[in-house]
Amino acid sequence: MTPVQPPSPPAKRLFLYVGDGLRADRLYENQMERAPFLKSKVFHEGTWGVSHTRVPTESRPGHVALIAGFYEDVSAVTKGWKTNPVNFDSVFNESRHTWSFGSPDILPMFAYGASDPSKVEMFMYEAETEDFSKEDASDLDTWVFDHVERLFEEAKTNNTLNDMMHADKTVFFLHLLGLDTNGHAHRPHSPEYLENIKIVDRGLQNMEKMIQDFYGDDKSAFVFTADHGMSKRGSHGDGDPENTQTPLIAWGAGVAKPNRTHLAGHDMISFDWGLDEFQRVDVNQADIAPLMSVLIGVPYPLNSVGKLPIQYLDNSDEYKALASLGNARQILAQLLVKQEQKRQREIVFRPFEGLNHRRTIQEIQKHIHQGEYLDAERKSSEFIDLCLLGLRYYQTYDWFFLRTLVSLGYGGWIVFSTTFILQTYTKTRPIKSKSSSMDLLAAVGFVGFSIFLYVKHSPVMYYLYALFPFYFWSQCFKAKPFLLHILKQTKPKVIWHSVYYVLSLELLVYSYFDRRVLTVWLAGAGIVWPFTMPKEFKKRHATLVNLWRLVSLLCSVFTVLPVDMEESSWMIGLGGFLIILSGIAALYLLPQYTQSLPSNTVNQKPKYYLLMVQISAVLVSVLVVLDTIRSLNNKQGLPPLNAFISWLLLVFGISVPVLDKVQGKTHFLNRLVVIYLSFAPLFVLFSVSYESLFYFFFSMTILVWMLLEQRLYFFETKVYRGQEYAEIVQKQDKHRDLQLSDMRIATFFMLFINIAFFGTGNLASISSFSIESVYRFTTLFLPFLMGALLLLKIMVPFFLLSSVFAILSRTLDLPSFSLFLLVLSTTDIMTLNFFFLVQDNGSWLEIGTSISHFIIATTFIVFQIILFSVSHFLVGGVLVPQKRDKKRE
Repeated sequence: MTPVQPPSPPAKRLFLYVGDGLRADRLYENQMERAPFLKSKVFHEGTWGVSHTRVPTESRPGHVALIAGFYEDVSAVTKGWKTNPVNFDSVFNESRHTWSFGSPDILPMFAYGASDPSKVEMFMYEAETEDFSKEDASDLDTWVFDHVERLFEEAKTNNTLNDMMHADKTVFFLHLLGLDTNGHAHRPHSPEYLENIKIVDRGLQNMEKMIQDFYGDDKSAFVFTADHGMSKRGSHGDGDPENTQTPLIAWGAGVAKPNRTHLAGHDMISFDWGLDEFQRVDVNQADIAPLMSVLIGVPYPLNSVGKLPIQYLDNSDEYKALASLGNARQILAQLLVKQEQKRQREIVFRPFEGLNHRRTIQEIQKHIHQGEYLDAERKSSEFIDLCLLGLRYYQTYDWFFLRTLVSLGYGGWIVFSTTFILQTYTKTRPIKSKSSSMDLLAAVGFVGFSIFLYVKHSPVMYYLYALFPFYFWSQCFKAKPFLLHILKQTKPKVIWHSVYYVLSLELLVYSYFDRRVLTVWLAGAGIVWPFTMPKEFKKRHATLVNLWRLVSLLCSVFTVLPVDMEESSWMIGLGGFLIILSGIAALYLLPQYTQSLPSNTVNQKPKYYLLMVQISAVLVSVLVVLDTIRSLNNKQGLPPLNAFISWLLLVFGISVPVLDKVQGKTHFLNRLVVIYLSFAPLFVLFSVSYESLFYFFFSMTILVWMLLEQRLYFFETKVYRGQEYAEIVQKQDKHRDLQLSDMRIATFFMLFINIAFFGTGNLASISSFSIESVYRFTTLFLPFLMGALLLLKIMVPFFLLSSVFAILSRTLDLPSFSLFLLVLSTTDIMTLNFFFLVQDNGSWLEIGTSISHFIIATTFIVFQIILFSVSHFLVGGVLVPQKRDKKRE
């Protein structure tokens, strides 16, 4: 594409200030009392509004939208923060020269992606200075201001630099990360965050004086904005308004003065800011890129989808009309390229309707020649909207096609895996299919469809999307006689159980929107389930049944607790204390329940020394957390010794279950206690508030659930062998078939998976994870390390649950893979729900939430595969005791 040049610019240079992580309300509220300099610009010199960002509300995509004018694909966040998966055009790249100051996480992507890397100079501090344990991270911003001043001082004695800085079409980019760092460390309502706003404001005031003294003209334009906001939790990433609403203030050469006549733009967002005397002009974040291009006269970035906000310009109507026409031509050029690409690839091409671009451009030009500038602006604005719709049309051209393929793939997998379960793990045996040509037909069909995809020049992923439906449905058609036989033999009881199971899955889907559903469900299970048990069973196991009622009710509380957790030392300490008490109780109780092993087995007794070490590790973790909280609250940073101990405990917690398994077989209760106490120090270290309490009650709940299911199974199958929990008997080397009652176990497992996630204060959102959890290990801004630690925190309860589930499968005489496959195959019903709930219109909160739900639901499938592998490793060799038969009492 050929770059489109704006009309003659009003400014020679642009100063772009980005307050990373600055919320609009924190700057604007109370008539901007925290920022008197910026307030003077809003009141007397410039135009202001709210810049609305898109998900994911992260630094990289936010800066790309600001400076390049397009919304980067979500996956780019995972491909690197400092470099680019694909080089892109930007205002910096189109400038004559750009000086950038700030974080090494942001600056390089625009320098290395430029057509001439020397065109964009970088002045960066060391990555190690991005430390969340600092007393005040505003020094990151003062560093930026200081180095800009040094550059201007150097220019006074360096003629070459002076000439470069006095040239036109130059950009100065100041990335101010202190706000984001203080927001993460102390949250956006903290004194540190609010004081940082004042520091930035004073820095901007000093900058303006220095700029005026240096240049002595009125040819400088200024834009102040943010890449994203900040939630109350000190996080960002999703589409919550706290994250998507950022400030935008522009002033200087070419920028319109405050509008006190047409007081439009105000709503409930700004009703209490005290700025209703001035027009509020909102923009989409990508709109800022063409605004900056017009102000200094550089070509619009080639891939920009930003719409020039005319209300920010102070110039003649003719100028505005020409600028708007240039913006329209630039977006039209992208549309025509997309259209031609699709035309060449499609066998039957369906062009975007209503686009008569030649006639429209001529009409706009005619309006301009006749002096009808406002009509030209209006027509250009309408044409830009039409072009953006056209771009969206071609970007989603294959939407229905892909959704159909993916849906067929999911549906085929669900039917195929369910058929496999019925054929392999139930009494109904397979019926051989007479359709031997089905595999050949599927192969021919896939080859033919692949040729179709090849002609369309489709990406490689499209072939994979097509492969799954062809394979899965061909296998389903081969099993057609078996499926018809199943349908004929289906009894009402089976139908009711299946309906109950699917409704349970739909209820879990709803829990993503309101996690309180899980509280009602678990509390209800604690109350209702015992009523369905045989009276004789409840009489014999009254203690266990009552314990189930108690722990399920206590555990259900956690999914109604507030997600905006304030740091609580006493809750962390109480959780650690309960875990230590449970460890001591295990030392006393385990010998009573693990003495039914044959005398020739190894490792039948609890390893007292190991349990004592693990209990001590929990105590150390509590002390480390409490001391780290004290140190961070006193602004003394993360003590190196505490960090070292935390990493040591992490290695210890992961290593102990592995080493314990290597030493040989042991009683399943011994192994469960070892796993429970191994991960306990990790979870305590990750705790910010009530997480350690959750770990204790969740562990007790799933343990009691496992024991109840075991005893209930042996009671119902009349193979009862005693009263002690350790006296559970497994049929010699035999496995039973799946029964309808096993659907209850699978349902409970999926319920506990969701409670394991939502019970620690998480929401079904990609921004619900507070990075405070990793401050015991590191306070430096290391995105991937922090992400890995947060992922480990999420996985810990899953590890424990999967171990319980694996042992339960064994003690119920089930093949180890059967229950897992039942859960794995049917949870895709949930994933399919979320796939169709994904939306790309509406508010960014709705769009971001729908995407987050689908990502989390899909991730849970991957988690389950990992969990099965981990649990098989952790408890695959446990011993299930056997005793002589006793008469059933």
